Amino acid sequence: MERYRKSIWGFVAKKIDDVGVVEEITNDVMMAGMIGRPGFRQEAGEFSWLCSIAKHKVIDYYRKKKLKTILFSSNPMWEEVASEAIGPERDALKNELKQEINKTLRELGEGYEKLLRLKYVEGLKIAEIAKLFKSSVKAIESKLIRAKMRFRNNWAYDKATYKENRKINGTDRG
Repeated sequence: MERYRKSIWGFVAKKIDDVGVVEEITNDVMMAGMIGRPGFRQEAGEFSWLCSIAKHKVIDYYRKKKLKTILFSSNPMWEEVASEAIGPERDALKNELKQEINKTLRELGEGYEKLLRLKYVEGLKIAEIAKLFKSSVKAIESKLIRAKMRFRNNWAYDKATYKENRKINGTDRG
């Protein structure tokens, strides 16, 4: 595995320009490779297999770090920044993530979906939302905190991606 470290580092560095993150992902790939080695079926070369693991880890990185920020940001500038950083996988990942976010929002209930959409999609200020709901700013702030917590608890996308990657990396034992 160690003989591929520099090449995997270079592969990841082409997709991410933060040296610390590149190093972290490279270490994760090497660890996943070592752990998954007994399950490696040699249907492809070792380097190709490790690049596949790296590709999934890079995609996970962008899903977790960039796209959530874009979709929940009230600042459109973030979308432009992430568009440049993510490259060709951007549109497919963004659409997939939007679908999962919409699914999770629909499952929230108690007006949380509307509240989160008003705040993070439409970009309304809390005071404006309070007027719409005919409620106090403090009540809306509290409800927003509960809505975000419920969203986080219901958010299955990262959990599903984690399970999928464990299978791909050969680390899923159950």
